[in-house]
Order: sequence, then structure tokens, then C-alpha cells
Amino acid sequence: MKHRFHRSALALGSLTLLLALSPLGCASLQQFANLRNVDFHLDSAQNVRLAGVEMDRVRAFNDLRPGDFLRLSSAVVANEMPLTFTLNVGAENPAANDVGARMVAFDWTLFLQDKETVSGTFNEEVYLAPGVTTRVPVQINLDLVQFFGRNARELVDVALALTGQEGVSSRVRLVARPSIQTPLGALRYPRPITIVNRDVGTQPGTQRTGQ
Repeated sequence: MKHRFHRSALALGSLTLLLALSPLGCASLQQFANLRNVDFHLDSAQNVRLAGVEMDRVRAFNDLRPGDFLRLSSAVVANEMPLTFTLNVGAENPAANDVGARMVAFDWTLFLQDKETVSGTFNEEVYLAPGVTTRVPVQINLDLVQFFGRNARELVDVALALTGQEGVSSRVRLVARPSIQTPLGALRYPRPITIVNRDVGTQPGTQRTGQ
């Protein structure tokens, strides 16, 4: 099943004046000017596990094995339903950009079904080369019971939606603030960006590249 993603690009913002007035302003401004056109999108969700159950192999609630039901039931009784997965964020740097940029941090907050859930930071340095889409693998770990209650079937549907199964929709978005390395040091983007999509699934995506 193919998915079309709504994409959110970075705007240059009010840092341009500050950078232009600094001793290294021209080089710094070039970094942010290049970053302005980088297009962030949600690429895919992988390794989706709900209370230890591998959801990538499950197509519907009735496909769960007896052992899966036991794990999920035990989790509900314990008033918890841990969900872990990798959310791959694609960062597409247009070929027209002459100079790449180095993203040194990526602060994020995850929204599922329009509910704010958990936040974190991707701290690995990623080189955004011109003409390349770079994959940023964001590791997600949350307890669904805290946000969606204890209905086991509804919790399974939330996890199944991440795997892109037919008939189950999931509204997923990230609110993020990247930090970019410049001659002035690491600069955090002054305002958050929203990376929105209608559905996320385990469709093949671009490979992560680095330098």
C-alpha cells in the first residue's frame, strides 16, 4: 500500500539577521540558506513491537497467535502496553544546494491519533548532502495505556496502523527542532517545524547516508 506524505520544509527565520551581522555571518548564513529548502517527511515505521509482540507480521487483530494474546492480556492486567518502533524521518536536500549541512541534533515530540505522547532527541550527527535524501532513524518507546486507555483491541489497532495495514488509519506527526552545525557552533532552529502525514507504514524508504 502506497502512502503520500505531507511534507514540511524549514523556513529561514529570524536568525538570518543575527548571522549576517556576525564575523562569520556569510558562511553561517549560507548553511541556513541551504537548510531552508531541506524537505522533512515521514518515511516509514519499522520494528513495531507491542508488549513484545512483533506487529510487522500481523495483518489484523484476529491474526494474533495464542501466545500473542497471552502477552497482550498480561500487559493490560499490569496496566501497561509498551510500544517500541523506529520512525524513519527522511531529510531531502535538493541538488540545487551547493553546500551540504550537518544536523547535530533533532529534538522531537510524537503525536499519535492527534494526541501528544512522548518527546526525545536524536543526537547523532547527520550530513545532509545536496541531492540526497538522508534517513534519520528516530527510536520511539512509549506506553500506550497512558494515552489511549486499556482497550486491548484499540491499542492493537494503533500499533497495526503504524505498519500500514489496510483498513486501519493512523494520524502521525512529529513536531521537531533541528540543530545545525555552523562556523558559529551548533545552532538550534528558533521555531519548531511540524512533519505531518496521513498514514505511516512499513514501505521501503531511502537509505540513510552520512559523511
